[in-house]
Amino acid sequence: MQAGGKILYTNIGNPHSVGQKPLTWPRQVMALVDLPAEVGVDHPAAATLFPADAIARAKEIQAALGGGTGAYSHSKGNTLFRHDVVEFIQNRDNLPSDPESIFLTNGASTGISHILTTVISGPNDGCMIPIPQYPIYSATLAMLNGAQVPYNLDESKGWSCTLSGLEESLAAAKAKGITTKAFVIINPGNPTGQVLDESSLQDVCSFCAKHGLVLLADEVYQENVYTDAKKFVSCKKAASDAGVLDKLQMASFHSTSKGIFGECGRRGGYMELTGFNPEVVDEIYKLASSSLCSGLAGQVMTSLMCRGPSPGDASYDSHELEKATIFNSLKNRAKIVAEGLNAIDGFTCNPAEGAMYVFPRVEIPAGAIAAAKAAGTSPDGLYAMSLLEETGICVVPASGFGQEEGRVGFRTTFLPSSEEMQEGVKKMKEHHEMFVKRYQ
Repeated sequence: MQAGGKILYTNIGNPHSVGQKPLTWPRQVMALVDLPAEVGVDHPAAATLFPADAIARAKEIQAALGGGTGAYSHSKGNTLFRHDVVEFIQNRDNLPSDPESIFLTNGASTGISHILTTVISGPNDGCMIPIPQYPIYSATLAMLNGAQVPYNLDESKGWSCTLSGLEESLAAAKAKGITTKAFVIINPGNPTGQVLDESSLQDVCSFCAKHGLVLLADEVYQENVYTDAKKFVSCKKAASDAGVLDKLQMASFHSTSKGIFGECGRRGGYMELTGFNPEVVDEIYKLASSSLCSGLAGQVMTSLMCRGPSPGDASYDSHELEKATIFNSLKNRAKIVAEGLNAIDGFTCNPAEGAMYVFPRVEIPAGAIAAAKAAGTSPDGLYAMSLLEETGICVVPASGFGQEEGRVGFRTTFLPSSEEMQEGVKKMKEHHEMFVKRYQ
């Protein structure tokens, strides 16, 4: 740890925890929704403190809720908010959506859990997950006593996957007596930061349709695409363009925790079900009903994410400027950290095309590998702890996400300020040189 125990920056992945200013307009609306009307939207001085469109939206939300955020909603989520999600999806994909297929959830996590709970019934039921992967999938499968069916992302090809590789993974699981029922895709990628092109997404959708796999489309970073060479394409749009949308069962997830909002603590998100038998949707509805409803603050924030100020509204220009400022800063920081790490001798780091992370590979001496074995930890665990103790930089060992045998690396964010990222990269370089000397 640095002198005085200071942590330079952490890998926590929460924008607000590392200094990103939250968007003003959603917080204004959120505050007004929670305030009693007499001291909020109906107070004589409200118009001097809040813009007119924030007051109008708060009134609309309070009317839809029948008051504030202290009561239960429909178990799928408030009807007004689900219509906001539908409008968002239809504008994005130019495809129809149905509010009865929308479930508002506590972040994306609850929706993911609902779907895996529905499809996994025992140790011989499997779900294909990318390696590296976000650990909610492996953890939930372990909790459900289900089987992980890994498919490897190719680091040398920008963390892509191939149809032949997917078929091999599926066949290997079948040979072990595993019935594979679902497939997870994370786009943009966490922890790897890649953005898949539409052709690759169409291949995945066609693969799932061919084999009758329920597709879990984790799209929580859809606003975070930093490369001009690519754009976010939803799996729903890719499936439609591939001609398999009517042959596919798919659950798509989005969240207020990431993107530009970064409102992790609100626990807002949604799940859209596409192609499921109505009886299955009813069973998922029963599962959602067992916890009554998702948090109302998260539902409100999801509505605000999906339907912001309109052109001509009092807050529109300032809201769009704030979003652009946050996005451009993230884009700049993504470049700083990827280029900075690649400049370190012994580091290899793919560009951060999207999301909020990079996942570099690190070459370490054989002595460090032996020391890690003697200490009962992984080599990247030893490296990450050394980095924390020497510099105050907290990263997550890559082994926590899965990686090919013999690889050493870690995941880190680029959420701190540009100045902090530049300082962090400098300290990572100094630490790596020290670490290599120590264990040579």
